[in-house]
Amino acid sequence: MKDTKKYYSTLAPFYHLFYPNWEESINCQASMFDCVIKEKWGDVSTVLDVSCGIGTQAIGLAKLGYDVTGSDLSPEAIERAKREAANRDLSISLSVADMRYAYDHHMSEFDVVLCADNSISHLLSDDEILTAFRQFYKCCRPGGGCVLSVRDFEKMDLSKQEMKPYGIREEGGIRWLIWQVLDPHPPTFDLTMYFAEDRGKDECKTHIMRSTYYTIGIKRLMELMLEVGFIDVKRLDSKNTQPIIIATRGQNNDM
Repeated sequence: MKDTKKYYSTLAPFYHLFYPNWEESINCQASMFDCVIKEKWGDVSTVLDVSCGIGTQAIGLAKLGYDVTGSDLSPEAIERAKREAANRDLSISLSVADMRYAYDHHMSEFDVVLCADNSISHLLSDDEILTAFRQFYKCCRPGGGCVLSVRDFEKMDLSKQEMKPYGIREEGGIRWLIWQVLDPHPPTFDLTMYFAEDRGKDECKTHIMRSTYYTIGIKRLMELMLEVGFIDVKRLDSKNTQPIIIATRGQNNDM
């Protein structure tokens, strides 16, 4: 994955600044994913978050009583997730792993496999996504499910460079100004995040992180999930700011 490990490792100390209130977002996302899981698969308990980052979804689901296992490509993100979980007295099994080798790493089946925050689009080809989906499938118990949250690239104007402001955050006497720039080169685009750290002096320090995304459409993602054996693949649009894809591993079907 081009630059993805470096991107999230550099981003780990700042990731919570994406949100005006990270704790509120943790709780909100957990409530939303909890509703999706219960509506589709009932009262299940084990969740594998294959792109857990610093713990935004994993922490929230653990707070709701799920038995959560999390992994991420970035060692720095995992170390922060461990600290954040410990600070909340939560027991979450966390380790470093590339989502393309999720089953090879965890060697276990779970009720639900979660891949949130458009993480799947860091895989830059259909073949790489198929590799990951095959691993997600093996991580799902028969009858269990997979949940993705993704960006709807088909609704974005990817014909030109774009700047998106995230806003101003105040933390510990520091003012943070945050924005991103998208540089498209279909079928991918480069994303650059800027975190300007203003400590009230004449100059400020700007932290810069860069990564690349594959502008795969939601319909194509759903086709690839069907190709690896998932059934009942659906798109949900009313549960989150990002569209959600849900899919089920059949009771008896094998790859």
